[in-house]
Amino acid sequence: MITVLLVDDHPVVRAGVRGLLSGEADIAVVGEAASGPEAVTAARALRPSVVLMDLRLPVLDGVGATAQVLAAVPGTRVVVLTTYETDADILRAVEAGAAGYLLKDAGRLDLVAAVRAAARGETVLSPSVATRLLHQVRRPRTDGLSAREVEVLRLVARGLSNGEIARALHIGEATVKTHLLRTFAKLGVNDRTAAVTTAMAAGLL
Repeated sequence: MITVLLVDDHPVVRAGVRGLLSGEADIAVVGEAASGPEAVTAARALRPSVVLMDLRLPVLDGVGATAQVLAAVPGTRVVVLTTYETDADILRAVEAGAAGYLLKDAGRLDLVAAVRAAARGETVLSPSVATRLLHQVRRPRTDGLSAREVEVLRLVARGLSNGEIARALHIGEATVKTHLLRTFAKLGVNDRTAAVTTAMAAGLL
């Protein structure tokens, strides 16, 4: 039996998904949650095979909840079920460990097949999402740097510390660290020196 936890802050959506899955002999919806923290608590208690996770949740969003659920119950598979399909949303969900990404306009057969596939350990993606991910993989990493990330990197190249960069740009030091971590990920590097070197080689600085 494939056990499923539904996570969505809209009761009507949860009821609809439950209804779509209710006719399947090998699938049982064992719980529901309306927020990120509720999802984590329910996952710990129920240890479901699959969690269907919305992205927009109160208190803790779906990406944060996904990461916490997988840390607490490693054997569970999280499939994002959302109306949002921006590149940033998809990448954040995948990076958090989601096993799949489905859009809420998926048909009943697609949803049922996705739950079964996720339970088997397979990756499940809506066609449009798969296309976006493929585009991201093929795109040179360096072209994804935002103007602010380039600005921060230029100050790093000048030898400024995080604190000095924060003061120069009138932002928090934590924000500087966030920009740098995203820059490292986009450039495929692990430190400031490599980031500057790679960016220079790509003509970004």
